Amino acid sequence: MVSKELPFTKTQIEEIVKRHPTPFHIYDEKAIRDNAEDMKRAFSVVNGFKEFFAVKALPNPYILKILKEHGFGADCSSLPELLLAEKAGITGEDIMFSSNDTPAEEFIKAKELGAIINLDDISHIDVLEKAAGLPDVICFRYNPGPLKGGNEIIGKPEESKYGFTREQLFEGYEILKKKGVKRFGLHTMVASNELNVDYFVETARILFEAAVEISEKVGIDFEFINLGGGIGIPYRPEQERVSFDAIAAGVKKAYENTIIKAGMRQPKVYFECGRVITGPYGYLITEVRHLKHIYKDYAGTDACMANLMRPGVYGAYHHITVLGKEKDPANHKYDVTGSLCENNDKFAIDRMLPKIERGDLLAIHDTGAHGYAMGFNYNGKLRSAELLLRNGGSVFKIRNAETVDDYFTTLDLDGLKSFK
Repeated sequence: MVSKELPFTKTQIEEIVKRHPTPFHIYDEKAIRDNAEDMKRAFSVVNGFKEFFAVKALPNPYILKILKEHGFGADCSSLPELLLAEKAGITGEDIMFSSNDTPAEEFIKAKELGAIINLDDISHIDVLEKAAGLPDVICFRYNPGPLKGGNEIIGKPEESKYGFTREQLFEGYEILKKKGVKRFGLHTMVASNELNVDYFVETARILFEAAVEISEKVGIDFEFINLGGGIGIPYRPEQERVSFDAIAAGVKKAYENTIIKAGMRQPKVYFECGRVITGPYGYLITEVRHLKHIYKDYAGTDACMANLMRPGVYGAYHHITVLGKEKDPANHKYDVTGSLCENNDKFAIDRMLPKIERGDLLAIHDTGAHGYAMGFNYNGKLRSAELLLRNGGSVFKIRNAETVDDYFTTLDLDGLKSFK
């Protein structure tokens, strides 16, 4: 059986389960830290490089605090995400605020924190100015439309709700210049879970060329260019990890061929990755609750789509290890399911695994991004705890599991008594 490595053993998980009942997500702190340093090392060849971690991928202040220690900022898209960053000690221009259909109070909080505000539409210039006043630095999100090929997950840019058209960029920067804004950024986000290095190099080239033309025609300098995120991870064992070094080398070359060649002011280069930073270093641990043998064989777990919705919604592959049976032959075919009253509540379909028994512990891989973050309470399901596996094997709880009391918190049950 093709396998993926784990940072823990069955015995370790069995000890953890005694204190923290399944299901739960557990994250490998050392691997996250090592990966952050590897990214910084690789991109050190790129002018002024900085990574703003996409909070949506793993919205936990402990994770943000860890990444802050490695010099990462936070990419936020809502008021709660701004507050999470603030609680983790990330403020000022270490925050990139990129949202859409943005309410005024979010612009106000972003400006209060001193965040870099990245506008999604030309009409937002006026909205921002009226709500909070124009800040010192403003960035625009560019939608390159047909200039950029689509990505399977995020779709074709020209069909996306995000960003300025090319023509609107020129108009928007002219407006900002006339209003006295002095510092400018340019941003795009056109991919999600992309494994092709050339895709990111092409994105960089498109942005750099746009920056050169805007700079010349509008008469402004760009302080930074944010290439977005979307670097994918190898969910399947046979897939290879995307090389940070290869992307960095390609971006550096594109920068030299456009920005340097044009003789313009040299902007810093930013990324806002999430999945590639933490994704491979999270695991959903769940216990097999029931085995069912009808038209197919089913291994029913105590987790469900509320804990990990990607397989059910996207048909996404997540590798599964039956703990303690890593070397056993994968000669049994199962659908691995949850208890949600929806037939797409499946972590795997027709997956070849070792023979499973009730009580077996499963590790579902690569849940360190868009795992817990995409959880929900449909069917009255409660979201799980999040744990951090620390150096030396100790475990630190970084989020409590939801309780039934938590589920009822937002209901006005006192009013129910008088309701007729």
